Parts: sequence; C-alpha cells; structure tokens
Amino acid sequence: MEILIAEDDLTSRRILEAVLFKWGYDVISVDNGNDAVDKLLEAKTPKLCLLDWIMPGKDGVDVCSIIRNQDNPVAHYIILLTSKAEKHDITKGLDSGADDYIIKPYDKNELKARINVGSRILKLQNAMAEKEKFKGVLEMSGAICHELNQPLMVISGYSDILLMDCLEDHPQYKTIKEINKQSNRMGSITRKLMRITKYKTKTYLKTNIVDIEEA
Repeated sequence: MEILIAEDDLTSRRILEAVLFKWGYDVISVDNGNDAVDKLLEAKTPKLCLLDWIMPGKDGVDVCSIIRNQDNPVAHYIILLTSKAEKHDITKGLDSGADDYIIKPYDKNELKARINVGSRILKLQNAMAEKEKFKGVLEMSGAICHELNQPLMVISGYSDILLMDCLEDHPQYKTIKEINKQSNRMGSITRKLMRITKYKTKTYLKTNIVDIEEA
C-alpha cells in the first residue's frame, strides 16, 4: 500500500520514510501542503496519508478541509502529526476532516498501530464500495433482462408457430429452427443473470468476465 508523507522537516521526513519502508509501505513524500493537495487529488492517489500540521503553503488542517470538500471525494485515511496537544487543537484537526491525530514526538509502535487501523478501515471501505458496485450491476442486469424477456418471448413464440406450420424439407425450416433455438438460449441466459447472487469470474482472452454458470 502507498502512503503519503507531508512533512517539511527534512530529518523527520527521512526518518519517517525509513520506518515506513521497513514496515513494507511504498512512500511518496512532499515537504509542503500545496504539493500534498496536488498528490491527493491525482487519479492514482495514495489513500493513506501522514500530514504535518504546520508546514509551508497550506497547513495540514487546510489540506484536510480541501480534500474532504471535493465534489467526488476519494476515501483517504488522514493522520495528522503535530506537537499541538490542547483539546481545542485536537477538535479542530478532527473537524477539518482528519481521521486520526498523533502528538509529536510519537512512539513508533503507536504510529504503526494507528497506521494499521487506517489500513484496515480503507480495506473495509474498498470492500463495501465493491459490494455496492456489485449491487448496482445486479440491479442494472435485472432491469435489462426484464426488458429483454418480452421481445425474446415474442420471437420464441412466433418461431414455434412457424415451425408448427413448416415441414422439415421447407427451405426456411433450418433458419426458423435456429432462430427458435437461439432465442430460447438467450432467454435461458437472461434467467441466469436474474438469479445471480454472488460474484464469480473466469478468464476470457486476456481479461476476466463474470462466470454466469458459477455466479
């Protein structure tokens, strides 16, 4: 997982980078709030962030406010790092949109534990987002299948009637038979789609597609 550090003090930033690398994180570092905002607004932005409160340009609280007030906010987990320890400071930091708050100088074990909490929350948020996305796909699939079923029934019904009045040696018999077969097949597929309750995929060419038989 990537993690963004916004810390203007070079020594503190280097130490933090080394610690996070040791813990297995990919680290992106900036030394001011303006660059932090730019990074957090990128399409492929780090979701986990450590922001110093006081730094050049926009401070940590400003960065939190800007990120949280986006029209389409990304689910970032933001931890403020600061020496401000008064209750009103903590309240201000959290009200600005920070998820957590660590007072400098911080204990490395505490920092690791808080980052782990953030990582777990982000994973839960991603899982919930995928669940909602899947729910939307199912609802759309159900609506499409419902709309398709009526014309499919008409095609299948008329082809049944034509087959009843058509001898096997008729030049159009095989064509009508194939139309009937494929319309019934399409009806079977729509019924399977409407019964999907779980997400299963299979490899197709160089990508993955929904496995209708297993879903």
